[in-house]
Amino acid sequence: MSDEPLLSEDLLADDDGAAILEARLEKGGVRLDKALTDIFPTLSRARLQALLAEGVVTRDGVPVSVASGKAQPGLYAVALPAVVSAIPQPEAIPLTVLYEDAHLIVVDKAAGMAVHPAPGSETGTLVNALLHHCASSLSGIGGVARPGIVHRLDKHTSGVMVAAKSDAAHAGLSALFAAHDIERTYIALTRGTLRPEQGRIISNLGRSTGDRKKMAVLNSGGREAITDYAVERVFGASPQKGSRQATPPMASRIACTLHTGRTHQIRVHMASKGAPLLGDPVYGTGSPANPVRAAIAAAGLTRQALHAAILGFVHPITGEALRFETQPPEDMRRLEEGLAAL
Repeated sequence: MSDEPLLSEDLLADDDGAAILEARLEKGGVRLDKALTDIFPTLSRARLQALLAEGVVTRDGVPVSVASGKAQPGLYAVALPAVVSAIPQPEAIPLTVLYEDAHLIVVDKAAGMAVHPAPGSETGTLVNALLHHCASSLSGIGGVARPGIVHRLDKHTSGVMVAAKSDAAHAGLSALFAAHDIERTYIALTRGTLRPEQGRIISNLGRSTGDRKKMAVLNSGGREAITDYAVERVFGASPQKGSRQATPPMASRIACTLHTGRTHQIRVHMASKGAPLLGDPVYGTGSPANPVRAAIAAAGLTRQALHAAILGFVHPITGEALRFETQPPEDMRRLEEGLAAL
């Protein structure tokens, strides 16, 4: 028998349309991912490692998952996930529609919904929902992957968004956002508070030099970002009483008004001033006080506490002044109630 492991690579298909690759390994002894690369030459080693981790590789019908383990002879099968269309498909996802006409639609986006398809969020996005709701009327200027989209909210940020249904509205809305001629106010629940209670934060934002997946305040480079803020309420503070010292607030509700729309702008600006958003897994440096942590857990908040509350603009076609305001969703409302009891 030859020492070469490759005998064959057969392509099958399962009932769900996913492709199944089968090949027999005649001799083991080397790392499993290396051996599989030899018998499945159409798959890279990195791809095979990912497939092993997903549990879709079997030997003689038994799942194998440790890429660094020693390969054993046998019949190996790899179930490749069904190919996902690069073009977003309409999905019957409920939407909270605040306004709609022939040119545009305004919705209150739920937390946890990505705006457009991206790796890790290929389906269940706002675009998928809009394609179903608006049928063929959604503007195509945003491109195949982002039809009608003229601005975005982070996946785990809730709140008011507008999308274009006609090309003329798309061009007009894009011009308004480019000129920052849009009213946008967010409600943020933060650790601690800001001083003074009202102010403006101006900085340059760009990719962090330490982590390219994060944004950061930069000394040079980046793009100018401007946020006005107003502390609306503080939680957990106690005034000085006799010999007892006053304690600063444990948390705050802060209204943030954007004059620019940089990626993660509010999250970075609040964190840069020592008041990161509660629940923010990326910029929430440090830990809130124990009572605040308990309030977060009781509220069921599993995201950054940020809600796009107000969106105002002039209708690009009719010239009508439009303004929409929504309250934060239940998880933020429960959290604020818990903070108020501190």
